Amino acid sequence: MSGHLHPALEDTVRTNFDLGDYETACFAAMKAVEVAVRDASGLDNSLVGVPLMRKAFQAHQNGKVGGPLADAGAEGGEQDAASSLFAGAMGAYKNPASHRTVDFDDPIEAAEIIQFADLLLRQVERAKRRQAATTT
Repeated sequence: MSGHLHPALEDTVRTNFDLGDYETACFAAMKAVEVAVRDASGLDNSLVGVPLMRKAFQAHQNGKVGGPLADAGAEGGEQDAASSLFAGAMGAYKNPASHRTVDFDDPIEAAEIIQFADLLLRQVERAKRRQAATTT
C-alpha cells in the first residue's frame, strides 16, 4: 500500500498492513471511520456500527431535520445513499472482525478496504466543514 492516507490511518493501520496483519489493519481502518463519525456527529457512545451510521447520516425528509452529518443540500436519494454507504461499510468490513476471526489473506483486497476507509474519512471531514459553515 503506497501513497498518503488520512492521518487517522497512517500509524496503526499502515503498520499492521506492512506486517501482513490485514485483518487488524482493516478493522482499525473501519474503527477509525466509526470514531470519526461519532466525534463529528456528537452522537452518544451507546450508538455503534450500523446504527451510529444510520443516525449520523439520516436523510432530511418532509421538513424534518436529518442526521448531523447528512448533507441537507443533497437530493434525498443521495442522502439515503450516503447513509447506506457508511452503514454498509460498518456491516461488511468492521462488524465481521468485531465478532469473529476473519481470514484476510489478500493484500490487494485489504488495501482496497483501507482506501475505502480513507475515502469515508475524507467525506466525514467534508461533513464537518458543512457543519461549521452552517453554524457561523
